[in-house]
Amino acid sequence: MRRAATETRIAADWLADPRLHRLFAAIERDGDTAYVVGGAVRNTLLERPVGDVDVATTALPAVVTARAAAAGLKPVPTGIDHGTVTVVVEGHAYEVTTLRQDVESHGRHATVAFGRDWSVDAHRRDFTMNALYVSLDGVVHDFVGGIADCRAGRVRFIGRAAARIREDRLRILRFFRFHAAYGRGALDPEGLAAAIAARDGLAGLSAERIGQETMKLVVAEGAPATVAAMSDAGLLQRVIGRAADLGGFARAHGLVGCDGGPTRDGDAAVFLAALAAWSEADALDLWQRLRLSNATRERMVAAVGRARTLPQGTLATAAAIDRLLFEAGREGARDALVLAHARALAGREEVSTALSQAASRPVPVLPIAGRDLVSLGLPSGAAVGRILADLRALWINQGFRPDRASLLASAEAEIAGILTNR
Repeated sequence: MRRAATETRIAADWLADPRLHRLFAAIERDGDTAYVVGGAVRNTLLERPVGDVDVATTALPAVVTARAAAAGLKPVPTGIDHGTVTVVVEGHAYEVTTLRQDVESHGRHATVAFGRDWSVDAHRRDFTMNALYVSLDGVVHDFVGGIADCRAGRVRFIGRAAARIREDRLRILRFFRFHAAYGRGALDPEGLAAAIAARDGLAGLSAERIGQETMKLVVAEGAPATVAAMSDAGLLQRVIGRAADLGGFARAHGLVGCDGGPTRDGDAAVFLAALAAWSEADALDLWQRLRLSNATRERMVAAVGRARTLPQGTLATAAAIDRLLFEAGREGARDALVLAHARALAGREEVSTALSQAASRPVPVLPIAGRDLVSLGLPSGAAVGRILADLRALWINQGFRPDRASLLASAEAEIAGILTNR
């Protein structure tokens, strides 16, 4: 095996995980080697949270499968044509992929040949920061200058950017997404020029894959500047199919870190709505164009609708927040407040205060239900719904203050009148 040009050492809890050591002990036999590769190494170097831990090995897929089974682990052939076996160790899944070389590319998928050369495997990957390997002793093996690029915040293609994009057009979007997440300063000039030159190739990608990359992009820390660069390059409109509100998108991101504000974890829907949904119809168009989940559609549509109806100037009052929480729930309230600020319907100070209150105040819950009315002697039917709606309106209009006993007393009096007049 060729030695890496540079080496450094990292320490991480996941490197000491006994399950990972069991996996390596099963694979590393008869001259075969295994390293952890990709995101786990990159994120550890950058002191970012680590998600999946992926493994690369010189062992062939059939050998990995046999050795894992013999060691009492569970191998699953999840991507066997491309050399990937998922090995489950004590309930934890690791993707194990044989070293390979792309023999022929097809614009999205490639015909591969398995090999044993770590440098060759590194050079067929997309970005330098994704082609880093580490052994269990913490030594990082870098064949492409990925360590330096990680530390400098450079998202750089391995080899010629244009050639790498021709191999897989999805790399256009990955280039921007990775820069938004890990880059600092301007985009890599060669990568940007290659992405612009190849932008017509986006039309050949599946809507689902474009949607997945877009949802990851819009939550990244550097998304506002990166999305603006995509717009300047004529790429953003091709992705979302409409004009973008770059200022509103930046305002939404400016609320990250506020007490009760949006997070980069699960709020992609509201960030996407801030970028390109002025109406419920826009939200539906984005959902269809990007093949997003039904849950994302519902969040965008609700946020757009509610943001327009929020009481401007009195948004941060307890009454306004309680009503919003009652109607939308905690997540829906946050989405509506973020989008109201994105659309410049409310100022940052007012929205920040409202977000904090929406995060801390209890969500009001109507203390009676239809079954309570039936228990008072009211026959089930239309009258139950009507009286319950009246009590709900009374409860809201009086600031959610009438308690269960008061509401039941009001209901009992109304029910008595109905029964007397029957």
